[in-house]
Amino acid sequence: MSWRPQYRSSKFRNVYGKAASREHCFDGIPITKNVHDNHFCAVNARFLAIVTESAGGGSFLVIPLEQTGRIEPNYPKVCGHQGNVLDIKWNPFIENIIASCSEDTSVRIWEIPEGGLKRNMTEAVLELYGHSRRVGIVEWHPTTNNILLSAGYDYKVLIWNLEVGEPVKMIDCHADVILCMSFNTDGSLLATTCKDKKLRVVEPRSGRVLQEASCKNHRVNRVVFLGSTKRLLTTGVSRWNTRQIALWDQEDLSMPLIEEEIDGLSGLLFPFYDADTHMLYLAGKGDGNIRYYEIGSEKPYLSYLMEFRSPAPQKGLGVMPKHGLDVSACEVFRFYKLITLKGLIEPISMIVPRRSETYQEDIYPMTPGTEPALTPDEWLSGVNRDPILMSLKEGYKRNSKIVFKAPVREKKSVVVNGIDLLENVPPRTENELLRMFFRQQDEIRRLKDELSQKDIQVRQLQLELKNFRNIPKNN
Repeated sequence: MSWRPQYRSSKFRNVYGKAASREHCFDGIPITKNVHDNHFCAVNARFLAIVTESAGGGSFLVIPLEQTGRIEPNYPKVCGHQGNVLDIKWNPFIENIIASCSEDTSVRIWEIPEGGLKRNMTEAVLELYGHSRRVGIVEWHPTTNNILLSAGYDYKVLIWNLEVGEPVKMIDCHADVILCMSFNTDGSLLATTCKDKKLRVVEPRSGRVLQEASCKNHRVNRVVFLGSTKRLLTTGVSRWNTRQIALWDQEDLSMPLIEEEIDGLSGLLFPFYDADTHMLYLAGKGDGNIRYYEIGSEKPYLSYLMEFRSPAPQKGLGVMPKHGLDVSACEVFRFYKLITLKGLIEPISMIVPRRSETYQEDIYPMTPGTEPALTPDEWLSGVNRDPILMSLKEGYKRNSKIVFKAPVREKKSVVVNGIDLLENVPPRTENELLRMFFRQQDEIRRLKDELSQKDIQVRQLQLELKNFRNIPKNN
């Protein structure tokens, strides 16, 4: 970065990453080997959830945060899906509610009991069917309780109202698989990246595309809203196949404000943004390092701070919400790093070095809390409201009193925008047709083998019968 200044004043210029000791890690976890580009990990102030490797369906572990150390091989799992689990996300307002999506085309809502699981959980409190292909992403609304978005390989985004257990809106503006979704601060806008190499800013309630960028020089993979700055940051690949980040004005996607090449590695770059400290973290899939920057309102916008280095490659990263951080240690961000080769989940704390042990108000401003600002009906009717803020100084361990109530429903059709989603199945992709072809070829080979075995048995019986007839009869 040629424009990077040599000296600059910032309270975060000395932030450093601190990996937890081995006894404070989670060991012995069979982390999934699925190659889907997700984190396979979700964390909140009470639980850690990790998608695991399993046969005959999909499962994930839910572990209380205080239960560190080695996890037993027979530890109870959430295992109700019939296909691989592709994404999991905790409800931001109810800490024991988690959403999962799978290759079995379903989205499921699970209620974790107090203290964690004592036995395998196979029954979800709510099963949501509306996608005709596997579901790759789930995302909770940031200010409204019981509003969940899901993106499937049928190129559709469904908005679910969990109070009725049905999809209430459908966003059908994508021409290929959706790679990433990100809400702005009040949840009035949704940014998406797609395999068709386009970045979109969508009004989710109407499905109207407000801005669209055809990224030819910068092939976008991931996108994140930068708080209330009205800017977007994307990670992707440049025309020379180097990893790259780009900063955009959300109201004008004709050209990026800046583009910066990071390195020549091939792993996907995951961006994480902390709106309280204006810090951006970049972690590459398969890398061992985490870079972090400070975002400014004026050029050059992006200021490199430092890099956390580790020899162990990461498959994914979970992020602790702000109210779960240790403010007494001046911790401003915490990752949970998935190390597949070791079966290890390693917490990494990003710390501002301060000598004083008192509460540091300048690095802990008011932050979005655990209370929703809107009901589903209010948001669906067009109301927007900023998150309800809380101070981390007083009562930052406060538990939400909201309880999830699953609706009772019996309905075999899912109609959104006048279309029955379960009846209107889109045409299969080339990869799906190839998979079907190879499965059918395998089935044909299996049937031929069975037929040849039967043929051998028939010939043996015929030979035995012939020998029996040739035996001379005794008088």
